[in-house]
Amino acid sequence: MRGGAAGPAPREGCGTAPGHGAGLGTLPDTGESAGVTSVSVEGSAGSKTSTAITCFTRGLDLRKGTEDVLCPANCPLWQFYVFGDGVYASLSSVCGAAIHSGVITNTGGAVRVQTLPGQDNYPAVNANGIQSQVLSRWASSFSVTGKRPKKTVDKKAGNKDCKADIAFLIDGSYNIGQRRFNLQKNFVGKVAVMLGIGTEGPHVGVVQASEHPKIEFYLKNFTAAKEVLFAIKELGFRGGNSNTGKALKYTAQKFFSLENGARKGIPKIIVVFLDGWPSDDLEEAGIVAREFGVNVFIVSVAKPTTEELGMVQDIGFVDKAVCRNNGFFSYQMPTWFGTTKYVKPLVQKLCSHEQMLCSKTCYNSVNIGFLIDGSSSVGESNFRLVLEFVSNVAKAFEISDIGSKVAAVQFTYDQRTEFSFTDHITKDKVLSAIRNIRYMSGGTATGDAISFTTRNVFGPVKDGPNKNFLVVLTDGQSYDDVRGPAAAAQKAGITVFSVGVAWAPLDDLKDMASEPRESHTFFTREFTGLEQMVPDIIRGICRDFLDSKQ
Repeated sequence: MRGGAAGPAPREGCGTAPGHGAGLGTLPDTGESAGVTSVSVEGSAGSKTSTAITCFTRGLDLRKGTEDVLCPANCPLWQFYVFGDGVYASLSSVCGAAIHSGVITNTGGAVRVQTLPGQDNYPAVNANGIQSQVLSRWASSFSVTGKRPKKTVDKKAGNKDCKADIAFLIDGSYNIGQRRFNLQKNFVGKVAVMLGIGTEGPHVGVVQASEHPKIEFYLKNFTAAKEVLFAIKELGFRGGNSNTGKALKYTAQKFFSLENGARKGIPKIIVVFLDGWPSDDLEEAGIVAREFGVNVFIVSVAKPTTEELGMVQDIGFVDKAVCRNNGFFSYQMPTWFGTTKYVKPLVQKLCSHEQMLCSKTCYNSVNIGFLIDGSSSVGESNFRLVLEFVSNVAKAFEISDIGSKVAAVQFTYDQRTEFSFTDHITKDKVLSAIRNIRYMSGGTATGDAISFTTRNVFGPVKDGPNKNFLVVLTDGQSYDDVRGPAAAAQKAGITVFSVGVAWAPLDDLKDMASEPRESHTFFTREFTGLEQMVPDIIRGICRDFLDSKQ
């Protein structure tokens, strides 16, 4: 059970930190003004005077202009408060910033902290297992700089900083021909070697696209670069039409199974090599790949000439097939000759895990239903605070047609679906829909409302790829049984968080919550205390998501 009264608001000019509350504590009154400086983190060689800090020591907790600190190992990543990317607000965790920036890993280590001026507009970026949050303004900030020390690579273990499961989908069609097919194999071999293949590094496999796709070897077959090189050298040219869409769809669906060597929690990547243009449609294949959490790169060589464009089904095939149409996932080479200079830039892309936007995470792979108490005891003004809480939780997730989804149901004695999981597929539209919810007023029948939501809101998505969560918010005693409906919801695969305010009985809250009940039950005496629970709910969802993937 968690909660408590909300802490004091930040001073004027310092901005408001989203998610500020439990776990962070209230911000200390340092007496600093808007001109105070901020924190920069860079790798330290391990200073003899390093000060041991905790996982949650913030930049504003350190007082020296430059300070060497020592972060502990095994900090829980989902509990970090990190605001920004590269430059971080000083209320962020120092160790969280260091891991987010890649200066250290979760094994801990020495970090140098420097003070720098504050700034506006801290962006949200997912990097190295940590999702930073947006903050419009803060009086002090983190700037993460410095080179990481060179690491000696254990050849057997491979490059541990580039853990990825990669399928090279090579072009084996008549478009490319035997000669260029061999040049393509040489290029793929060079990429495989530079990746640093090993037992604890990248794993690769190869699929050949032609008339029909053929898996040449799986991720599990080889874990040493020289073995992969030999296997690539032995590949035979198949010929046929370049049915790249068919091969991409097949690879996304069949290649990355646990039986074939795919690893849990590791980014899945398909690198599509395409000489000229595909004979079939890539759009549907790209959608399937994104639904399966696969990051698709297209390496195109010898783009169609003006005369040849009439033979192309869809000239926008690259943008529709890649993970995101942002330029990162498409890569062009003018010819298969002299490709050595293109190897390193491609490898750097494949090892940039923070850019793998299609990987499945707790932020893009969950359905969150909010069951909102609209009874008379709540009142209009408190109801607005409840909706603000719902919005702040929803903001943390990547809502899209292939990502996370949000639904809301309001209840009294009756139930009203405010919007379902399929009604709004952008974050802006979800947040607008939450703001437009109108207060019902009436009695409190929480059990009936849980049953209604399980059946009508979660029922249509029960077989989908996302993990399902229900957040029940109530301020009082239910007039009906809650234990049975909550048990049925959990049996249907829904993880239930109960959030109680004011007169909500603790027994009811625990009866509704999933196991372990202590970490799924929240309570606050005042509606203003809901704000502090936002980060706890987000961390709880991420914790349960990660546990379900173990």
